[in-house]
Amino acid sequence: MKELAGRLTALDPDAGAAVRVIGYFDRLAESRAGLEALVRGAAVLAGCAARLVDAERRVRVRVEADGTRRDSESPPDPAWPSAALTPGGASALWLERTAEAAPSVVDAVILERAAGAVRLVLDRTRGRVPAHDPELVETLLDATAPETARLHAARRLGLDTADPATRARVVVPLDGSPRIVVAPRDTGTSGSGRHVSPAQHPDGDPQTTPVHTAPVHLGDEPPVGRLGVGPAVPVLDLPRSWAAARTALRFTADGTAQDPGPRVVHADELGGIALLAELVAPGAEPPSDVHDLEAAAANAPWLLATLNAVAATTSLRAAAAEINVHHSTLQDRLTHAESLLGWPVRTPQGRLRLQLALTMRHLARP
Repeated sequence: MKELAGRLTALDPDAGAAVRVIGYFDRLAESRAGLEALVRGAAVLAGCAARLVDAERRVRVRVEADGTRRDSESPPDPAWPSAALTPGGASALWLERTAEAAPSVVDAVILERAAGAVRLVLDRTRGRVPAHDPELVETLLDATAPETARLHAARRLGLDTADPATRARVVVPLDGSPRIVVAPRDTGTSGSGRHVSPAQHPDGDPQTTPVHTAPVHLGDEPPVGRLGVGPAVPVLDLPRSWAAARTALRFTADGTAQDPGPRVVHADELGGIALLAELVAPGAEPPSDVHDLEAAAANAPWLLATLNAVAATTSLRAAAAEINVHHSTLQDRLTHAESLLGWPVRTPQGRLRLQLALTMRHLARP
């Protein structure tokens, strides 16, 4: 191949370069290179950034011309030269050529050979497994399942079981199956870390999976209603995240006047409050303060929303704004509420007691 490339270069430089490209990607394919290596090869050979986007299989890889991995959530420019992974498909490999730099014959060969190699890797490592196959998720979250079975399920779901930096979390809706989402990697470019970020596959093929911290986004079909979000953990610790997400779900509310409170609760933001879940069993006889709340709410339909605003905001004026009433109206309501409850809610101790009572009300639900 080298001799042929040398002879062709003497006759036609583009033809010689094309032969070298073919040999390069053939060697990568033979060594079972991963997606990042293939995209990097395309970028370095083309002298411009290369980008792989496969939304169906949740794969997004971008590599600069110098070989540096820098993913981007911006959509590819339709004017860039590209090669579809399947005929007529939306998934493709792109070369980020500017309008001034017309694509060459070598670019076309790079795209064709790299896209073919990428397709083989995707078919080998991802296949067409649904993003949240219930059986695979169930296996992965079962702490009693053999570790080999759980690792296999994780790989089939697109999680990296080889990279110790990979983290994932479990999201549990009130009605529906748990979802596993990849936690963002700390790239140092965002202070909050609340964004979609790449994860690595064992074969080196990165993916992008919807990531959910606050707020939670679960792709094109996000679950509605109450959500418990588990902490980000190593892949084999996902049963622990699942247990924490189920606990967090118990702290959620419908967000209505009769069931005020947060609809999404993150387990790792509960802190010591999570211990209350061990003290108040679902469906068990609730504490006396919860009985007092229920009895008072039966006499005043506005009471629960008003008290929740007082417990969840930093001042009475903020609470009044939260429920859209005048400050004096709120004071009148609280005077009436205190007479119904039998304890003050405007003192530090009374406010803490109110917060605990509202929380235990959620936890005591069957």
